[in-house]
Amino acid sequence: MNSDATAAILDIGVLVFREGLECILVLAAVTAGMAGSSAIYRRPVAMGTGVAALATLITWRIAIGVVDDLSVRISALALQAATGLLAIIVLLVVMNWFFHKMYWTGWISLHTRKKQELLGGEGHAAPSKLWWGLAALGFTSLYREGFEVVLFLQSYRLKLGPEPIRYGVLLGVLFSVIVAVLTFIAHRRLPYRRMLVLTGILLGGVLLVMVGEQAQEMQLAHWLPTTELPKLASVIPAWMGLWFSIFPTVETLSAQVAAGLLVVGSYFAARRTTQSTA
Repeated sequence: MNSDATAAILDIGVLVFREGLECILVLAAVTAGMAGSSAIYRRPVAMGTGVAALATLITWRIAIGVVDDLSVRISALALQAATGLLAIIVLLVVMNWFFHKMYWTGWISLHTRKKQELLGGEGHAAPSKLWWGLAALGFTSLYREGFEVVLFLQSYRLKLGPEPIRYGVLLGVLFSVIVAVLTFIAHRRLPYRRMLVLTGILLGGVLLVMVGEQAQEMQLAHWLPTTELPKLASVIPAWMGLWFSIFPTVETLSAQVAAGLLVVGSYFAARRTTQSTA
């Protein structure tokens, strides 16, 4: 297996684990308090989660069909550039700390509030409505993460084929399952925040590499101009481009700096917002 495939497996594994971790946090909020006689309510949540996993696989097949259909209509280079841009957008959403805080605070609160409404009206609501409502919470907890992963993986599939994706997804799912078992079966309290920060740092590195690579592909597809920096060309060795997608052009370096500033800026913006509302 070549270095590109190995790097892709690690990148995909980190992203899938990150999305799995966030799904586990939402499900933990949904199932909190479902113990003893209330444990029965975990069943529809688990059922909805299982259906979401199946729906994610169906979405993957649909995405493959759409991308393969586009591949016969437009050039391979343009399609790679487009799917790469889509993958970067997904990463920017995952890595945007300000948006992520609002996104997740609201998302978890929404699920918790909906659960309380369903269980609070238990004596008045029809059993089928309660069951389907809890199943819907389980479904949405996983499917949104699965949908983001499906969009992210299209670029890798076009470049490297299905094998690295298979190994990367299995790696991420394996670690997610371990955390899920410790959370829901062993009832262990894990350092979720630290894990989110660590995976965020790793994904930050993935983002910078992908942005540099994407900018170069857009230059090759003539979507972006190419402004060489001869002085930097003698300083930046070839292996920096191979491993980290750092190229001596204004466009690629500017794109990486902008992406880095966006992620770091969103972190401080989220932190400042938290302090001002405390």
